[in-house]
Formats: sequence, structure tokens, C-alpha cells
Amino acid sequence: MNSLNRMSTVAIPIIIGIIVLYGLIEKKETYDIFVEGAKEGIEIVVRLFPTLLGIFVAIGTLRGSGVLDFIVNFISPITNFLKIPSEIMPLALIRPISGSASTAIATDIMKTYGVDSNIGLIASTIMGSTETTLYTIAIYTSAVGIKKIRFVLISALVGDVVRNACVCCFLAIFVVKFFLTFYDLNDIMFTEN
Repeated sequence: MNSLNRMSTVAIPIIIGIIVLYGLIEKKETYDIFVEGAKEGIEIVVRLFPTLLGIFVAIGTLRGSGVLDFIVNFISPITNFLKIPSEIMPLALIRPISGSASTAIATDIMKTYGVDSNIGLIASTIMGSTETTLYTIAIYTSAVGIKKIRFVLISALVGDVVRNACVCCFLAIFVVKFFLTFYDLNDIMFTEN
């Protein structure tokens, strides 16, 4: 473990040294190239800031105004028919928009229902197998200046809906098969004390 700590401590200085050495060998102005890259990075941040601010305001509005609860209640007949727990629907709806807000919702789910519960497992699977779709689309398209995102948005949201439904259904099937495979129901139900 100590050797791993030593390696991680010297990794960045070694990489910087390799870059400077390569610049010297190739006779490039390494510092000037670094400064130019930093300028481009700042320009990208300035271009992306309005998009990020809009996303953060929208998420705060969704969570604070009760619109998210309204949407969950509105689609609950469909989710109940599909046997998707309504407790994970706020997570499924927010995850495509924001990673930090969905992390907060997932943490609340874990505290309320436990990490080993069916709802906790579904929430963990959604967190681990999904992407912040709208955030990613907003950042990438605004970074390269794309204005028309209709087809990208529609296909990404359809993918999110299908993925979330599959996560809930397949995880439920897996859990049932797991317990039925490893435990004989007759032993559990008819054991004498």
C-alpha cells in the first residue's frame, strides 16, 4: 500500500516532466502552448456558464415547487401497472437532468428504505447505469455551437425511459430468482421451532 501511495504522489510531477521534456525535444514553446490552452479553457467555461446556470435553476425549481411530486403522481397509474416502485420515480426523473440532485435523492432513498431493500437496489442500479442525459446534451451542444438538438433529445429521452423500465423489471426478476435459487421455500415456510 505504501508503494501505491508513493506512486500516486509522484505520478503528476512525472507526467508534467515528460510533457516538458517532449516539448524540449520537439523544440516547441511548451509554456506558450500551455497558456494558449488555458485561454481556450476559460473561453469554454464562459460559453458554458449560462447553460449550467439554467440547468441549476431549473432543478432547484423542480425540487422546490412540487412540480416533481405532481409529475410522479400523474404518471403513477402507469408506473403502478408496470410494477415500478413510485419511491424511485423522483430519482428516475431527475437523473437525466442532474447528477448532484439525483445523488441527493438516492441518498434520501437509501436512508429511508435501506441499501439492501428492493427500492435501494433499484436506486443503486439507476445511479450506476444511467447518464445525466440533458446535462450532457446541453454541455456538448453548447460547447460546439449546435442549436437544433431535437433528434438527439428525443432519442436520448426514449433511451432513458426504456432503461429505467428495464432496470426495475430485470432487477425485480433477478432478486426473485436469486432468493428462489438459494433458499428452498419449503424449508423457510414449514420449519419447526
